[in-house]
Amino acid sequence: MDDLAELYQEIILSHNKRPRNAGELETYTGQAEGYNPLCGDHFTVFVKEKDGRIEDIRFHGDGCAISTASASMMTEAVKGKAREDVEARIEEVAEMLTSKEEPELDLDRLGEVGVLLGVRRFPARIKCATLAWHALAAALEGGNRVSTE
Repeated sequence: MDDLAELYQEIILSHNKRPRNAGELETYTGQAEGYNPLCGDHFTVFVKEKDGRIEDIRFHGDGCAISTASASMMTEAVKGKAREDVEARIEEVAEMLTSKEEPELDLDRLGEVGVLLGVRRFPARIKCATLAWHALAAALEGGNRVSTE
């Protein structure tokens, strides 16, 4: 368990210090803003979809280490994937973080996103970890704003 906690911290810190796919897209097919008024985390997710795949994805905004790392990991996990696979991944991450029971997951398949499982130990931070994922879901659905109140 100590190894998992150490890995969790390393990956979160890495993505927070050097977020992948940070910035805005000049052209996009969907975008949505995510805001958590309780802590001030605020991100906009930009998605460029082509032929049913996420061709490009970026995020822009400010947030804590967990929300920034989660957004960064999210972009890496979904870029190049088919839309239906992305929608399934969004549901899987939400279930992983919010289910009452400890979820059974294939952590190898989840890749780095699997370290977000460690956020379950800090219930007040779950909204931080899910914010960008909610914004991505809204961007794919054509929405433009999501709040995690």
